[in-house]
Amino acid sequence: MQPRSRTTIRDVARQAGVSVATVSKVLNNRYGVAAATYAHVQKVISELGYEASLVAQSLRNHQTNVIGILVADLEPFSTELLKGAADAIRGTGFELVIYSAGGRTGEHEGWERRYLSRLSGTLIDGAVLVTPTIVDVDYGSPFVAVDPHTGTSTTPTIDADNLRGAHLATEHLLELGHTRIAMLTGRHDLQSSRLREQGYRQALRKAQLSIDEELILPGEYNSGPSRDSARRMLSMSDPPTAIFAANDISAITTMAVADELGLGVPDDLSVVGFDNIPEAALSSPGLTTVEQPIREMGKRSVEMLIELIRGRSLQETHLTLDTRLLVRGSTSAPKSSISNGARRDS
Repeated sequence: MQPRSRTTIRDVARQAGVSVATVSKVLNNRYGVAAATYAHVQKVISELGYEASLVAQSLRNHQTNVIGILVADLEPFSTELLKGAADAIRGTGFELVIYSAGGRTGEHEGWERRYLSRLSGTLIDGAVLVTPTIVDVDYGSPFVAVDPHTGTSTTPTIDADNLRGAHLATEHLLELGHTRIAMLTGRHDLQSSRLREQGYRQALRKAQLSIDEELILPGEYNSGPSRDSARRMLSMSDPPTAIFAANDISAITTMAVADELGLGVPDDLSVVGFDNIPEAALSSPGLTTVEQPIREMGKRSVEMLIELIRGRSLQETHLTLDTRLLVRGSTSAPKSSISNGARRDS
């Protein structure tokens, strides 16, 4: 079966018995069309399912009323963020197009440049870049970066208070009595990951605990590396009594590894994650985690972008949203309040 050809403006004109110019006026809400004719053409447009080409609309009006959201991959973080973007777009007159790199961003830094070049100028009026490797891009359209790899720049950015969040997570484990606390780190290329590790280290130093580098292993925000590192940690002769994972995926993977090794959570091992993706509350036991307002980040990024598209200045160009600790069932006091092998700095 041959695919149906795309309905054109000429098809609409022919079906309605009017000129192409008249259809164009109706599509662009211009004067010079009688009310009855306008209604008739609109009816034909609806019947034929005609939609104007975004590229053609851009060439005519220099605007498409479409916002692009560029993500490296569709995973729990970006999916939750898209919900917030959808919240913000309602009633604005704008539409969203989601463009995923399909996880193919690890090969080259600067993937945003390649994908922006495909979309900017003709398809979108601006874009939200999610965890971009670079933030100083210039394609003649406004952009907002969410959780960028690097620090602040001239591009408007939104992130969460990763440093404080990691400090809260580690402090929670310390207050429960844990002293041998391990960490599964995130991706080394992300600013958020570096700040989470920094918060973990700061909390241990504040508690006057020495930092055992063997207890800091890569999780990379991914279940595969997290599984390998968690198994290595829990198979040590003197394993940790608690693990802070840099994201929820790593934390949930850690709990699965603990179960495979016959360890109970939280009786034998306490686990804390970061993000508060929906899966965190559904895990068994429920995952204690640091909530960063991912959905709110998506919402605020789109709101900022629309302001920029409309030519308005932003009150704040770099937003850092609060994080908070959510205590669930995956953490408790260790079996012994004094862990073997832990020592305090003198």
